[in-house]
Amino acid sequence: MGRTQPVATAEPDRAGSSLSRIPVALAVALHVLVVALCLVIAVNAPTGGFAAVELGVVAVFLAVWFTGVALARARPAGDARRSAAARVWLGALTAAWLVLIVVSQEAIYLAFPLFFVLLQLLPGLRGVLAVAAATVVAVVAFARHRPDAGFAGVLGPVIGAAVAVVIANAYRALLTEIAERQQLIEDLTATRAALVEAERSAGVEAERARLAREIHDTVSQSLSSIIMLLHAADRAPESARAERVGQARQAAQDALAETRQFIAELQPAALHGRGVATALTRLADRTRAQSGLAVTLTLPPDLDDLAAVPTPVEVGLLRVAQNAVANVVQHAWASRLDITLSRLEGQIVLDVVDDGVGFDVDAVFRAEPAQPDDRMSFGLRGVRDRVAALGGDLIVESGPGEGTSVVALFEVDR
Repeated sequence: MGRTQPVATAEPDRAGSSLSRIPVALAVALHVLVVALCLVIAVNAPTGGFAAVELGVVAVFLAVWFTGVALARARPAGDARRSAAARVWLGALTAAWLVLIVVSQEAIYLAFPLFFVLLQLLPGLRGVLAVAAATVVAVVAFARHRPDAGFAGVLGPVIGAAVAVVIANAYRALLTEIAERQQLIEDLTATRAALVEAERSAGVEAERARLAREIHDTVSQSLSSIIMLLHAADRAPESARAERVGQARQAAQDALAETRQFIAELQPAALHGRGVATALTRLADRTRAQSGLAVTLTLPPDLDDLAAVPTPVEVGLLRVAQNAVANVVQHAWASRLDITLSRLEGQIVLDVVDDGVGFDVDAVFRAEPAQPDDRMSFGLRGVRDRVAALGGDLIVESGPGEGTSVVALFEVDR
C-alpha cells in the first residue's frame, strides 16, 4: 500500500481556501456600499433643523446595520437565539429604512443592499416576496420625491431587485459549493488518516509475524535442542552424561549469541563474519554430534560463488536449514540427513532431505495448528512466509513413510 502524498490534498485545500474568501469579500463590499450610500445621504442633507433629523436617522440605520454584523459573529450559525435575533434585527433595519426614505430621496438606493439582506435571512419564496414588497415601496418613495421621474422611477428599483435576486442565488450556490468542497476535504483527510492507520496496522502485523518467525527459528529451536540434550543426559550412562551436558551447554551458548544478535537487529550470529557456508557447516556438525544422525553436507566446489549472495537471502537459507533440521531431529525418526547447497545459473538452492517417517504436507499447510506447541506446523508456515517475503520459492515433498525433502530456491544475480 503506497504512502499518501501530501500534494494530493494541497490543491483541494488551496481551492477551498480561495472559495471561502469570496463570501467574506462580498460581505465587505456590501458593508462598504452601505457606508458609502449613507455618506451620500449625509452630504446631500438639507441645511437647517431638518438636517439633524435626517443625519440622526442615518446614524440609527448604520448602528442597526453593524449591530447585526456583530450579532452574526457572536452566535454560531444554526443557533435558535441567533435566528430570533436576526428576525428582530431585520424588522429594526427595515423600519429604519422606511423612516429614512421618508426624509431623504437618496435613501431609496439603500434598497439594493437591503434586498441582499432579505434574500439571505428569508430564503426561498419568502425572500423573493419580501424583495418584491421592498421594490414596490422604493418605487412609491421615488414617485413621491420625484413625481416627474416617470418610467425611470420604476425601472431603477425593479432592475436593482432583479440583479439582487440573481446575485443572491449565485451567492447561495457558491456557499453550497464551498460546503461541498469542505466536506470533500474532510473526507479526504479522514481517508488519508485511515490509510495511515491501515499502513501502520499492516506494518505492526508484518513485524509481529517476522518476530514470531525469528523467535521460532532461533530461541524456540535452540531451547528444544537443549531440552532434548538434557533428557538424553538423564538417560545416558554416567560416562556419557558429561558429554551430553557439555553439548547442552554449547547449545545454550549458541542460543544466547543468536538471541543477542536478534535483539540488536543484526544478521544472525551464525552468519556474522562467516557466511552461509560456514553457518551450515556448524549446523551440520552440531546436529551430527547432538542427535547421532548421519548428516552429510554438500557445498558448491567454489565457495567464492556464494560471495554475491545478499545477506537477507543468506539469512533465509540458514533459517530454512535450521527449521528443517530441527523438524528432522524432533519429528522424523530419521537415520540419515542430507543438506545440499547449490549455486546454479542465477539461482541458489538449498535441499534438506531425510529418510524419516514423513508426513502429509497438504494437511500441515491447510490446517491451523491445533495446539500452541504444534511447532512443526508453525515452523513450516513461518519458513514458507519468510522465503516468499524474500521472493523465493519453497517446495516441501513428503508422505507417510517416504521421508521428507525441503527445497528453498532464490533468484540471485551472478
